[in-house]
Amino acid sequence: MSETSETGERIAKVMARAGVASRRDAEKMILAGRVAVNGVKADSPALDVMPGDKVTLDGKPIDAPQPARLWLYYKPVGLVTSAKDEKGRQTVFDTMPEGMPRVMSVGRLDLTSEGLLLLTNDGELKRRLELPTTGWLRKYRVRVNGRPNDATFDPLRRGVTIDGEEFQPMEVTLDKQQGANAWLTVGLREGKNREIRRAMAEVGLTVNRLIRVSY
Repeated sequence: MSETSETGERIAKVMARAGVASRRDAEKMILAGRVAVNGVKADSPALDVMPGDKVTLDGKPIDAPQPARLWLYYKPVGLVTSAKDEKGRQTVFDTMPEGMPRVMSVGRLDLTSEGLLLLTNDGELKRRLELPTTGWLRKYRVRVNGRPNDATFDPLRRGVTIDGEEFQPMEVTLDKQQGANAWLTVGLREGKNREIRRAMAEVGLTVNRLIRVSY
């Protein structure tokens, strides 16, 4: 291992490629003293490791870096997207088939939302896909209670500020009215917490179903 090796790789990047965590979270693990290289505690995320070095986390060897892969997972309502839930609720990772490698979710879907969730074994890929600067368009089918018209969504198309937080302009299409509910297609390029639900509440509508259909 080396601080200046030209042929090694940063330890946090190696951990991310091994599916341990995102690069940022791997750096936190290193600074917390949880990571060792060849039996010696790593004290810097800038440390370079060589192909033959043995990296351990909490005393356990990490897996060898694997080629980056993505999985498409349909998240049902009622599952939590985090790796562990402090309330003891079932997570998406509890439902993974036997033999599935360790994976991380790209972004999140809240408990009452469903649809497409990307999973990856590569923390660096996860980080890139989650960065707001990448501008990936995420599309959702959204059912709201109410009878909106197209102009109802003009504020959301321009961008709104809710509780001091700025929301980027959304793509909103009114698809059809179905009884007391309306179906919409919504496109986002960012991923703030409960963004669609909060935005719809801002224009007087309540979301009662939310399905992510593309990423």
